[in-house]
Amino acid sequence: MLRMFVGADIDLFHCVDARRAMGREKAFGSALAPSLTSALTTVPEVVIVLAADPRSGWIVNMATELVSSPESASLKGSISMFDSARFLLLSTLVASISVGAPMDVKQPADAVKEKPAAQEEKGEKGEYQPPPPVVTEHTITLPGGKILNYKAITGYLLIRDIKPETQSGRDSGKESAKESVQDQLDPSKGKPMAQIFFVAYIVDGVDDAGTRPVTFAFNGGPGSASVWLHMGGIGPRRVVLSDRGEALPPPAKITDNESTWLERTDLVFIDPVSTGFSRPVRGEDPKQFYGYKQDLASVGDFIRIWTTRYSRWSSPKILAGESYGTTRAAGLSEYLQDRYGMYVNGIVLISSVLNFQTLEFEPGNDVPYPLYLPTYAATAWYHKRLPPDLQKLPLREVLSQTEAFSSAEYLLTLARGDAVSQSDSDRVANQLSRFTGLDASYIKQENLREPIERFTNDLLKGQNRSVGRYDSRFTGIRLHPGTDTVDFDPSDEAVNGPFTAAFNDYVRRELKFETDLPYETIAEVNPWNLAENKYLDVASSLKEAMSRNPYLKIWVCCGYYDLATPYFAAQSVVRGMNLDPAIRDNIQFTFYESGHMLYIERGAREKLNDDLDRFLTGALSAKPVSNTER
Repeated sequence: MLRMFVGADIDLFHCVDARRAMGREKAFGSALAPSLTSALTTVPEVVIVLAADPRSGWIVNMATELVSSPESASLKGSISMFDSARFLLLSTLVASISVGAPMDVKQPADAVKEKPAAQEEKGEKGEYQPPPPVVTEHTITLPGGKILNYKAITGYLLIRDIKPETQSGRDSGKESAKESVQDQLDPSKGKPMAQIFFVAYIVDGVDDAGTRPVTFAFNGGPGSASVWLHMGGIGPRRVVLSDRGEALPPPAKITDNESTWLERTDLVFIDPVSTGFSRPVRGEDPKQFYGYKQDLASVGDFIRIWTTRYSRWSSPKILAGESYGTTRAAGLSEYLQDRYGMYVNGIVLISSVLNFQTLEFEPGNDVPYPLYLPTYAATAWYHKRLPPDLQKLPLREVLSQTEAFSSAEYLLTLARGDAVSQSDSDRVANQLSRFTGLDASYIKQENLREPIERFTNDLLKGQNRSVGRYDSRFTGIRLHPGTDTVDFDPSDEAVNGPFTAAFNDYVRRELKFETDLPYETIAEVNPWNLAENKYLDVASSLKEAMSRNPYLKIWVCCGYYDLATPYFAAQSVVRGMNLDPAIRDNIQFTFYESGHMLYIERGAREKLNDDLDRFLTGALSAKPVSNTER
């Protein structure tokens, strides 16, 4: 470490670079001496402070060489060096800590410090650098006996503000005083903004990265970490639940995931800023990352940097998002194309929401009611609340009847508002009662509109139970029986504790990543700026990305018992995109008898893995499209 405070413009940092380049203590002293001598020649009064680690002798050698150098001898006839300057040489004991490592991050002794192919240069004095990622080696045996050897890379990527500096910023000089001359001129050395936590899984033994896909995965919220997809659905290790996805008695345990996607694609799980272990750099306002566009910029920058650091520009790329993560993935499809010229091969939308008008039960917005009705029917069928003639039918047949009614008669009735006749209202109320298991007179009191927050309490009200929003198969004890007061979501409680405990153990014990930070599975990121207008709609962004990139394949995965993002709403939005026939078949749907986190149910998780094979086969073997035919 070297600090100098002088009354002259000494090009100290060039001297530091000279030491690095020459790699010899004496050479550094020779390089520094002329600069100091020049300053002493032109400035009558100079105070120099040198500080160095006492374990290194270079500073002493440099000072000795400076005093005995020919340049100092040449000064004796005009200005005496020791009469004109006060020299202070300080030897200070410096603690052995990583440059820029935060105080709450610990690096275990047995972990391998990962060094990417294009690793950033170690930060200069005053510049924050996160600790290097940790690399661990693992093996998993898949069904059928296939063995996968893979690396887990766990750590941070630093996101910088690399926008061109304004004139006012250059004139202020507040930041430049802390930077070297080289860093002031280096356009890649922007201001550190945030460190984004990730866990990447890379299969060993792949000679050509161009043949191996890489999938960037994230959950939603906004404010959710990627732990749910990571430890529940597609990662190589998963939380142990019952076959139906129910929590088991604590403590939580993990096991190999027999349905991991790692067999077909490398995986990178991303925690957006403020979620998981990701945080803004100290002093930066986290709210600058809260919003649809802001989130696209930070996550998109992460994807670009990771792809560059790990030399994966030639690899097929997949985006996989769940819930609001599907909103993010759809937006990223256009953002990555526009901002970085990165065209992805496929997008997986799990529990999709592309248009928020389909989810908001608000006065004046009747869009959600017919789109939720099929999921109400699935929930009533599961809990045996339907009339006998419907209850005996297979679920898919019940849904077909509900969809037909919802898309025609119910939709038109809602559009009439208070102009609907009494007879029409009675008929529709009776039909709604058949498909929901609710009382027809009660539905009429609600003007034929049953919002989700009531339905989760109303369906099993007589049993003092509520049903889950994320997964309506789950039931919970009512805290406020007989009222419309919203209780806890029993489907959320089924996964929150096990996933949080399991990941906190896994990341430290198996991935060897140590930190005292809490892992924020669900972070508070309000206010979140969704859209300038009332409802955010990213379907148009996805349509544009697909139209510009005819090779882009979309896979939408829906759970029949998902009351957070209903499957019929996802279908309706995609149909409303009015895609050109040439790319209409680039979107495919698959459905599962599960909920929002459809993979927690064993059968759904296995089916999801099988469906992945078909999706990737299509996404990675697209035929060339000719745009010049006459």
